[in-house]
Amino acid sequence: MYLHLGQSVVVPYRDVIGIFDMDNASWAYKTREFLDMAQEEGRVIWVCDDLPRSFVVTDNGSENWQVYVSQLSSATLMGRAEKNGFE
Repeated sequence: MYLHLGQSVVVPYRDVIGIFDMDNASWAYKTREFLDMAQEEGRVIWVCDDLPRSFVVTDNGSENWQVYVSQLSSATLMGRAEKNGFE
């Protein structure tokens, strides 16, 4: 199964490591440091034109992790995941 992140971008459920709320997570120093490092390494994919509300960390193995920044809320993304049987 796949999780739709917005703007025709989908990722396999098996690759999702975590779904994070941008407002709650980004105030922490370590989270900002992680996001800055991901941006510098070119691992951030923007899936929004509006204000970002969440980010999703994925990994499909062998150092191929990505951070997707979405305009959809983390609650919306989790609702979609749970609706489709994601655990």
